[in-house]
Amino acid sequence: MAAYKTEVNQAWKHLPNIFNNWRLAILPGLTLTGLIIAARLLGMFQSVEWRTLDLFLRLRPTEAIDERVLIVAIDETDIQQLGSPIVPDKTLAKLLRQLDQYQPRAVGIDILRDFSIEPGHQEFVEALTDLPYVYGIEFLGQSGKSVAPPPALPYERVGFSDFPLDSDGSVRRTFLGRYKESGNYQFSLAIRLATHYLQHEEILLENGLRNPDALRFGKAELPMFYANTGGYVRANDGGQQTLINVRRGHTPFQIVFLRDVLKGEVSSSEIRDRIVLIGITSAAHKDFVTSGALIDRNPGTVPGVEMHAHAISQILSATLDERPLLHNLPDIGEYLWIALWGAAGILLVKVVPTPSRHLIVVLVIGAGLVLASYAALLTGLWLPVEPPLIAFLLNGLVLPGILLYDQMLRSRIEEGQRVINRTFDAVHNGPLQSLVLMLRDIEKPNREITITDISPRLQQLDQEIRDIYDALEQEIEPQNDQLYLPNSGVILELSISLHDLLYQVFEHTIKRDFPNLKSIKANIVQFDPMKDNSLNIEEKRDLCRFLEERLCNVGKHAEGCTRLKVTCLATDNENVIVVEDNGQAQPQESSRDWNRLKGGRGNRQARKLAKRLKGQFKQFSVSPHGTCCELRWPIY
Repeated sequence: MAAYKTEVNQAWKHLPNIFNNWRLAILPGLTLTGLIIAARLLGMFQSVEWRTLDLFLRLRPTEAIDERVLIVAIDETDIQQLGSPIVPDKTLAKLLRQLDQYQPRAVGIDILRDFSIEPGHQEFVEALTDLPYVYGIEFLGQSGKSVAPPPALPYERVGFSDFPLDSDGSVRRTFLGRYKESGNYQFSLAIRLATHYLQHEEILLENGLRNPDALRFGKAELPMFYANTGGYVRANDGGQQTLINVRRGHTPFQIVFLRDVLKGEVSSSEIRDRIVLIGITSAAHKDFVTSGALIDRNPGTVPGVEMHAHAISQILSATLDERPLLHNLPDIGEYLWIALWGAAGILLVKVVPTPSRHLIVVLVIGAGLVLASYAALLTGLWLPVEPPLIAFLLNGLVLPGILLYDQMLRSRIEEGQRVINRTFDAVHNGPLQSLVLMLRDIEKPNREITITDISPRLQQLDQEIRDIYDALEQEIEPQNDQLYLPNSGVILELSISLHDLLYQVFEHTIKRDFPNLKSIKANIVQFDPMKDNSLNIEEKRDLCRFLEERLCNVGKHAEGCTRLKVTCLATDNENVIVVEDNGQAQPQESSRDWNRLKGGRGNRQARKLAKRLKGQFKQFSVSPHGTCCELRWPIY
C-alpha cells in the first residue's frame, strides 16, 4: 500500500505536465463540460433544478408576517355551520358588509361565482355594487374550460385566478396578465389588488424601463418569465408571467375565519387598510395548489387563496420594501457560469500538490459553489447549481483520476524503458567494454592468444556480468537516490552536489583497466560548482552515466592518449560537461569500434539526455588529433 501511495504521489507530481498537451487534458474536460451543457439544454436537469430552488427558498431566514394582507378562510368548520357545501350569496354579502365597517383597502373574493346561489343573491349584487374596492375572479383555463366572473362586477374589477403549473404539478410562477379567448387582455387577481392598494400610495402600474414588455410599480420592475428562465427548458411562457418569491415563515400571513368575522370577533386593526382575501380552505373543495417552497406543508399542498397572497405580497414588498424579486442571468451568462466551473475543475489539478489534498479542496470548493448559489438567491438571483457542480466535480475528480491512471501507466512504461536503458548502460559501460578490448586483442594480426592469457579476462568479464544484477537492484528501488558503479563496487549518493558527484564518477572510472587510460600522463580536471537545483535524481544519474560512458570511450578508442581534460562547470547561463583527449580515434582491425565511436548507442543516449535537458550535445575532432565531447544545458 505504501509503495502504491508513493507511486500515486509521484504520478500526481507529473500530472500538471499533461496539461501542456491540451488534447490529453483540456479537450476531455471541455467535452465533459459540453455534454453537461447539452444535457441542460435538453432539459435533463430541469426537475432537480426546480427542487433545488424550492429547497433554497425553504432554507432562507424567517421573514416577518406581511401585515398588509389578511386571509379570511372558510374552513371545514365554517362549512358545517353553514349547513351547505357551497357558501350562499347571502353569507358572502353579510361578510362584505361586516368587513366594510373596518375599512379595508381592497377585498378579493377567491371564490368562483358565475351564477347565483340563493338565498341572498340580490343582497350580494348590491354589496358588490356599493363597495368599489371589492374584486372577484374568473378562471380562464384552457380552451373551453373557462369560468365567468360574477355578472355584477365590471371588467376592471375582475382578475383571473389561474396559476401556470410545472410538469411536476407544482406552482413556482404566477400570471400577471394574459389574453382571453375573446381577444381582451385580462390582469390576474394579484395585479388587480396590488394596483388598487398601491394607488393609495400614489404608485401606478406602468410598463418596464429595462424591459418594455414587463410591468412596473415605481422602481420595482416585475421580471418577465421566459421559456428558458433559470432552470426551465422550453416551458410554456404564454401571457405575462413571473416567478413567485414566496414569503418564508410558518405563518407568512394572518389568517382569520369566516365565523369569527361574522360574529365581530376580529378587531378593526386586523382589517383596516389591508388587502383582504376571501377563500375556501376546506379540503372538500380541493382549491389547493402544490408548492415545495413553503415549509410545514404535507405533502406540499397550499390553499389557492394563500398562494394568491404570496403573489400579491411579493409585489407590495418589492415596491414598498425593496424585497428582491426572483430573476436570473441571461442564457449566455448561465452557460458561461457552467463553463467557468468546468474549467475550474480542469485547472485545479495544476494547483493542488497531492491527490489527498485535491479531494478535500474539490469538496470544499464544491460546497462553496452551493453556498454561493444560495447566497445569490437571497438577493433574488437564481443561479444554476447542479450543472456547474457536476461539471466541476467531474472535471475535478473523475478527469484527474483518468489522467492519473494514464500518467501512472505511462510512468510504468517509462520506468520499464529506464530499466532497459540502465541495463544496457550497465552492460555497455562494463562487460561490453571489456569484451570489445578482448576482441580487439584477439583480432590483432600475428597475435597468439593462449588460454592462460584469456582466462583472467574471462573471469573478470564473468564478474562484471554478475555485478550488473547488484547495480540494477540498487538503482531500481522506489525513490532510490544512489548510483552503483558495478565495475568499481562503489555506491554514490545522488543527493550530493552535482560537481562532487561527477568528480567521484571520474575518480573511480579513470582507475578502470583500460589500456588507453593507463597511457595517460596528464589529467587536467576542473570540477567547479554547478547549478543543479532544477535537476531530479534521474537526471543526475543520467549525467553521471554520461561522464562514465565518455571516459570508457576514451579508454577504449583513444589510441596513444597521453592527455585527458575533463571540465565540469557552470557559466552565467548554462552548465557544461566537456571531455577532451588527444588520442587517435581511427578504425582498427575491427570496424565495430569505429562504428561505435562515430555514432553508437552512447552518442544516441547523450543526444536524448541533451534533449530532455533542453540543451545540446556535440562530438568533434580537435587538432592535431583527439576527440572532444561536449554537453551543455541551460540553467533555470
